[in-house]
Amino acid sequence: MIKSASLSKEINVTIVNKIGVLADISKLIAEHGINIEAIVGYAENDNAVIMLVTQDNLRASDALKKSGYKSLRESEVIVVELENKAGALKYLTAKLAAGEIDIKSIYGTTCVGGCAARMVLTTSDNAKALVALKK
Repeated sequence: MIKSASLSKEINVTIVNKIGVLADISKLIAEHGINIEAIVGYAENDNAVIMLVTQDNLRASDALKKSGYKSLRESEVIVVELENKAGALKYLTAKLAAGEIDIKSIYGTTCVGGCAARMVLTTSDNAKALVALKK
């Protein structure tokens, strides 16, 4: 069920929560020809946090910084491609549970038509999780 698993980086942007900020960020990244491969965000009090994996995080981060987004950081994540069918997430999470690995965050993307589902996650031990997922 797991097609691939690899370590990657995620860009974390913390900003004042206001209408249109995600439209601005996505426009900026698109104007640089960079594809957003996965994204999640949430608002907390007056701030918003947007986490994204792109096809070129270095260029995306540079573009964001040059446009005034100062509160950026990169963090390590695991990107897992799964068969896009019932039970795939159960299989992934059971492997991590069996290895006593705590999932700290998870988000994903899917599509119709047989393409892979992509999960982005952080764990209590990403290196150990990667080994467990590749078994």
